[in-house]
Amino acid sequence: MGFSKAQQEAILHRNGPALVLAGPGSGKTTVITHRVRQLVTDRVVPGSNILVITFTRAAAAEMKTRFGALMNGEYHGVTFGTFHSVFFRILRFAYNYDASNILTEKEQYTLMREIIDRLSLDISDEQEFISGILGEISSVKSNNLSLDHYYSRNCPEQIFRTIYSAYQKKLSELRKVDFDDILLMTLELLGQRPDILSAWQQKFRYILIDEFQDINFVQYQIIRLLARPDNNLFIVGDDDQSIYRFRGARPEIMLGFEKDYPNARKILLDINFRSDANIVKTALSLISHNRARFDKAIRASHPAALPVHLTSCQDVGEQNREMVRQILSHHRNGMDYQDMAILFRTNLGERFVTDALMKANIPFRLRDSLPNLYEHWIALDLLSYLRIGSGSKNRALWLRIINRPNRYVSRDAFPPFQEITVNQLRPYYKDKEWMQDRLDRLAYDLSMLKRMAPYAAIHYIRNAMHYEDYLASYAEERRMNLQELMDVLEAVHESTRSCKTLEEWETHIENYTRSLKEQRTTEPSDAVTLCTLHGAKGLEYPVVFLPDINEDNIPHVRASLDTDIEEERRLFYVGITRAKQELYLYCLRERMNHQKTPSRFLGELGIRQETKESQDHRRMKTHSRPTRHSQK
Repeated sequence: MGFSKAQQEAILHRNGPALVLAGPGSGKTTVITHRVRQLVTDRVVPGSNILVITFTRAAAAEMKTRFGALMNGEYHGVTFGTFHSVFFRILRFAYNYDASNILTEKEQYTLMREIIDRLSLDISDEQEFISGILGEISSVKSNNLSLDHYYSRNCPEQIFRTIYSAYQKKLSELRKVDFDDILLMTLELLGQRPDILSAWQQKFRYILIDEFQDINFVQYQIIRLLARPDNNLFIVGDDDQSIYRFRGARPEIMLGFEKDYPNARKILLDINFRSDANIVKTALSLISHNRARFDKAIRASHPAALPVHLTSCQDVGEQNREMVRQILSHHRNGMDYQDMAILFRTNLGERFVTDALMKANIPFRLRDSLPNLYEHWIALDLLSYLRIGSGSKNRALWLRIINRPNRYVSRDAFPPFQEITVNQLRPYYKDKEWMQDRLDRLAYDLSMLKRMAPYAAIHYIRNAMHYEDYLASYAEERRMNLQELMDVLEAVHESTRSCKTLEEWETHIENYTRSLKEQRTTEPSDAVTLCTLHGAKGLEYPVVFLPDINEDNIPHVRASLDTDIEEERRLFYVGITRAKQELYLYCLRERMNHQKTPSRFLGELGIRQETKESQDHRRMKTHSRPTRHSQK
């Protein structure tokens, strides 16, 4: 097998630290596996002294399989694993732990629900709240932060500290550890027991780390301890693809590696074996606007064949029609659906396109867990309003919406075990004229809803009934990001646009729910992939579509600091570099009757906007059955 000059230099690296900058499609897995082979065969290093770490079990398994293929099925005792699996092995020997001591995700959620129930917190979406809190607990641990200097994004500080303390106390009682505890306990153990540290240092004399840009501070501290005194530390990664800061990843660790190891050898894998030269050029034009990065001169091994397509669409409907049109065109011209992917900034974006794909009979698969939009509490609120407006007297529906927004109606005002109307609430407030006025207003609003189609009715609920104001208060009280709630509201509202009656919308919800369930249980063999940009890292497709390239989406509305904007640019860079042959970018001019601004990143790409006609003309001139690019 032939290697580029840079690949060969990395594979043949001898002792001491090495920093290998491996951009998209540069053959980093090949470099790592062949370096391990070189250590074992040419350098005669015992395989038992070699440790290869990556971030997921799947990646570790693939690395091990590819190494085994090089060595005729022999693994020579080389350890392949994730940070957590390797560090838990260290704890297992020290504390006699086994797998039963690791807290499962199910146990974690059950434990957190018990804590929340004891605190009697008022939460509309328990799953969302727990997920947010657990993410924050992980962030505190992975960055080794003090609670005294941590400010929660999901609840007041004192409540977060109470939840955190109760969570840790319960873990101790159960003699359980979560994944972040595994890191902290390993660091503590190796720091306090020089004898144990020495044993593992002698065991792992050569350490190779994949995806190093995703490392966090605690992981790095442990690795630095293990690598001493020889520091045979071979790290491979791409600072331009560091997109997991929210999980604790710190790209500045990789950027500062040469300061920590002044004698480190730096090697740039400078050839992209994956993508068309125009795609590589566009990606580099974008990422060069980041300041905190290694400068890289990367070239493509494939010539420029097709331009990167940029299309401005009036709204989501036109954008979906354009993507469907291109997908069907590629498929008619001989391309499999599985060779195409649509990548989104958030999984909320996936919900806007699934309907369009279903209507066009285009099979698709979801790589991310896509929650049912219509099971979100905002969707249930709006559906409850419309059903009550249509005459429903269901007690549960009334209880759900009566104080959304707050009308100060007491639960005690509801007669027990009865169907509810506004008039049944009046006796409880017979001496309170101001409450009678509120009930009059509610009766009027409900009568208005009865006359409207769902789209107009939800517009009325949002504005005339002040539901948007309620969401703003809800977000402020709970320190939530209002835009995320508004995005859900917009998605639900948009889904009603083509429905003339509540019954039509309910039928749509039933069909969507059924189709989503089928997607989760039966995956078609040939299907377009739908995935978030975060979930797409490490993947590649001949044709990639990136919709909604607008301000407040990418960069996301929450990105305010320079470091946030740079991470958003890296995220867009990851999306662009998933494409092998053809890349389609879309931006919107409006959404839900609000004008939208194209992303600032589009101006950094060095490409011009195309019309539908120019795209079709160019495809007719250059069409041939697509072939998969060879990989190196």
